[in-house]
Amino acid sequence: MAGNRAKSIAHKVKDKWKSKEWYKVHAPRMFNEIEVGETPSASVEMLCGRTVDVTVNELTGDYSKQHIKMNFKISQVEGYDAKTVFIGHEFTSDYIRRLTRRKKTKTDHVVDITTMDGYVIRIKTMSIAEKRIQASQEEAMRHCITEHLIQTGKDNKLSNIVKTIISGEMSRNVAKACRTVIPIKRIEIRKSEVLEAKEECSESIMDAFINPPNIDASSEEVDNTPPKE
Repeated sequence: MAGNRAKSIAHKVKDKWKSKEWYKVHAPRMFNEIEVGETPSASVEMLCGRTVDVTVNELTGDYSKQHIKMNFKISQVEGYDAKTVFIGHEFTSDYIRRLTRRKKTKTDHVVDITTMDGYVIRIKTMSIAEKRIQASQEEAMRHCITEHLIQTGKDNKLSNIVKTIISGEMSRNVAKACRTVIPIKRIEIRKSEVLEAKEECSESIMDAFINPPNIDASSEEVDNTPPKE
């Protein structure tokens, strides 16, 4: 009796998988819609809305960016191809732990910005200082970060915001802006979330990572290099 029941359950599980189709998942247009994986689904309706995490290393081949995870959401399906849109990014937890070890002071801040093309994005920054900072300095730094990021949103489209987050340019620019109030060691854009989206961004940003611009390290005083293991 028990054996028959077990066989019946196994048969149902097998039939359940047989009823599913496999779909290729593609990155958003800004990443040239490259294939990032496959996922099974019993219907297109059940597929739409699923989220996918992909590291920048997997998208561009840049190993130094493996700590950055891009968050995509399946928005439409064409045949067996699942198309996605960008919904945010985040740093891996082990990378954040390496940044904040050895008695460093970490200060978090959240800013909502609106891009030139109408996206509302929540930006979460993480400031790293070698020593304890005063409350007045921290408040001034938060104000400086807020003003700089809001203006950055007004001056840029979503595609450029994402590009500067990945390249580290946004982190460097925010840190520079804060030098007037405190000589901060580094500021990271640890997470972003799209709160309100418009039409899908069609501009590709992949060329920036295939042929990245040269940055004169001698002119940069902000520490933006990945921490050592």
